Amino acid sequence: MTGGEWEAGTKAAALDLHGSHIVIGQPLDRAGATAIREAIAGRRAAIITDTNVAPLHAAPLADRLGVDADAILTITAGEGSKTRDEWARLTDSLLARGYGRDSVIIAVGGGVVGDLAGFVAATYMRGIAVIQVPTTLLAMVDAAVGGKTGVDAAAGKNLIGAFHRPILVVADPATLATLPDVQFRNGLGEALKHALITSAAELRWLVDRAPLLAAGEARPVALLADLVERNIRIKTDIVARDERESGPRKMLNFGHTIGHAVESVSGYSLLHGECVGIGMRAEAMIAAKLGLASPVLAGQITGALGTLGLPLRPPHRLDPMAVGAATRSDKKARAGVIEYALLADIGVPANGGHAYGTPVPERVAREAIADL
Repeated sequence: MTGGEWEAGTKAAALDLHGSHIVIGQPLDRAGATAIREAIAGRRAAIITDTNVAPLHAAPLADRLGVDADAILTITAGEGSKTRDEWARLTDSLLARGYGRDSVIIAVGGGVVGDLAGFVAATYMRGIAVIQVPTTLLAMVDAAVGGKTGVDAAAGKNLIGAFHRPILVVADPATLATLPDVQFRNGLGEALKHALITSAAELRWLVDRAPLLAAGEARPVALLADLVERNIRIKTDIVARDERESGPRKMLNFGHTIGHAVESVSGYSLLHGECVGIGMRAEAMIAAKLGLASPVLAGQITGALGTLGLPLRPPHRLDPMAVGAATRSDKKARAGVIEYALLADIGVPANGGHAYGTPVPERVAREAIADL
């Protein structure tokens, strides 16, 4: 199956969020390319992609759009490229090519490409348009939607960035056919997070389909389209109510405080979705230690992670002190105390749903990390 193949009966969907038009299920070699072509009309386009995605999806898309090969800017695949140095190289390349404020960036790739390209667009000439074309499950269900952009720093992940809405998001689930299984499971980590913060019914939907989702190239594209649409709808519903993360959008950070710390301490040797899964398990333990949730919640998360093929703990023991210290750089820190997005139960934020950030002493976080 290639990015252009499509199953009979698969339907496209469209959503709008704060000026972003999101289309799901339009093949990149047909209606998806048409949507992009219409969005870039009258603008000079540059494509930002990575070394893995460039030959698979970015170059063919450039041909369909009539974008010159010289306008494809490529980064090395992996989290190691999401840096200020790469931001500077890309912006310098745009300046050297004479791109102006009427230009548009087309991000083609996974979450790293989307975050970095979005930050380039947010800051270049004080802000130019960006289109997100996610080609990984994680990017489709999470990173490409909602307008968060940024790069990593030595102190932690995503600490430098901006909110910058894409004018268009085109998610073609058929592109997932080129995704390695480990990267597909990486995206399931974010899908599981969405299910856990939504409802028990959403969790059952995801877990019940685990065997089909584990079928590699035999995964039904219609199921992938449904998976992507369900997750985008969950996220857009939350972001529509809280664009700048002052209330309910904080729940999208469930598992991320510990997850980002584990990711950083591991030297980004673990994938983001894997770390989020580990983080959700640890943060459920934290909620139990604080008396905000039953230990049953951590058990439910443990079972779901196992069913979806996601790790329960880092493959190598990480120093709880180091992970705890890494949480201090979390963007949710207030007056030196880290606020966690905790659950009291599936679909129920801690503290009765009235407070979406719960202060957690670092000692309690270290204990949960050790318990992993």
